Amino acid sequence: MRAWSKTRVSNVAGEISLAAGLVLWVATFPSIRRRMFEVFFYAHHLYVAFVVFFVLHVRISGHFALLLPAFFLFAIDRYLRFLQSRSRVRVVSARVLPCDTVELTFSKTENLNYTPTSILFLNVPSISKLQWHPFTITSSSNHDPKELTVVVKKEGVWTSKLYELLSSPPSVDRLSVALEGPYGPASTNFLRHDILIMISGGSGITPFISIIRELMHSSHTLKQNIPKILLIASFKNSADLAMLDLILPISSTSMEFLELRVEAYVTRENQPQPQKKTIRTIWFKPSPDDSPMVSILGQNGWLLLGFIISSSFILYLLLVGFLTRYKIYPIDHNTGKIYPAYSRALLHMLFICISIVIVSTAAFLWAKRRNAKEATQVQHTGSSSPDIELESLPQQSLSQSINFHYGERADLKKILFEYKESNAGVLVCGPRKMRYEVAKICSSGSAENLHFESISFTW
Repeated sequence: MRAWSKTRVSNVAGEISLAAGLVLWVATFPSIRRRMFEVFFYAHHLYVAFVVFFVLHVRISGHFALLLPAFFLFAIDRYLRFLQSRSRVRVVSARVLPCDTVELTFSKTENLNYTPTSILFLNVPSISKLQWHPFTITSSSNHDPKELTVVVKKEGVWTSKLYELLSSPPSVDRLSVALEGPYGPASTNFLRHDILIMISGGSGITPFISIIRELMHSSHTLKQNIPKILLIASFKNSADLAMLDLILPISSTSMEFLELRVEAYVTRENQPQPQKKTIRTIWFKPSPDDSPMVSILGQNGWLLLGFIISSSFILYLLLVGFLTRYKIYPIDHNTGKIYPAYSRALLHMLFICISIVIVSTAAFLWAKRRNAKEATQVQHTGSSSPDIELESLPQQSLSQSINFHYGERADLKKILFEYKESNAGVLVCGPRKMRYEVAKICSSGSAENLHFESISFTW
């Protein structure tokens, strides 16, 4: 049972793979994932042990053939993400809000496109060199072609350290970060609705900011009608209302063609409270080591990705062919011995890694050289300056669109049934109880015009 067989199935390798898989499974429990993110994060590095010992257990057999496509694609994706994360991205500014929230603005190239509700992974080496945390992108690649923004809410240990770093005097003049992504849906079609009803709770407003900014761009560039927008945002206290100021970017824009109404509910206070803190913007000095965020493989990267997948797999087959012809075949057929199964499995995994590293690195460097000119132009383009007085008219227009409600919760059923448009899109992002309540209302059959969609970012 404990012997490591050279030619047959190795039970020891299977037991090790099973143990690693069980640790991965336990770390995904919500109580661990949400309260001890570091445990969840570091435990998932055991996927390497799980895959390696699984292959050693099943050997090069039919089970390995079933695993090969998924393992090959995952390895390519993971290595490309690794290459992207090695670069330091320029941080343009940070908006520190009184509700323990920070909006970070990064520089990017114009060919880096993403859809609303996308996310990215953020690493701040001065806090932790190993931890990567996901955050919702609040900007629009069409509306903000040279900038990308995320909102970070002070909740866990890592986010608390970042907030203290940026909010505590004296202000830092540089922030070194690495980014990975963006990741999101392939496409979104919010324009198909007559009205968009967005319901958020707390920091759940962040994906809706990106949608609103995208529609702001569409309202200026497209001739077709833009759906009306109703944003129902619930907050615990008055300080959280500062999140509404993030709807417009620092470089304010016109809302002339966008019909937006915001219903803001403060549930734990019966009247407005005086705010001791105000929104503070920090402008960071550019560093020669930082560069704008670029797409991993540049424009039309899917063509290059297809080349990487096909070429690396062909190279892997060639290496396996040489191994079989000049190493395994002579032993199996000339000496009467059997080539060790675990050695064959290890060599197959090694050849997969070698093939992916060679082809992906060459393609990444080629794309990086092609994008270097655009990145240099963006890096030398003057960004917004603290000496520039921001336009106040768009902010005034936004404030006029907001209705405040203190000491009460939104009557979602009443609000949703008020709208009789033939096609009303209902988007929800917030606590699970809120999502279930809205889903129940939309599926009740009383209003066939409501089309429900839940947006959840519970890690």
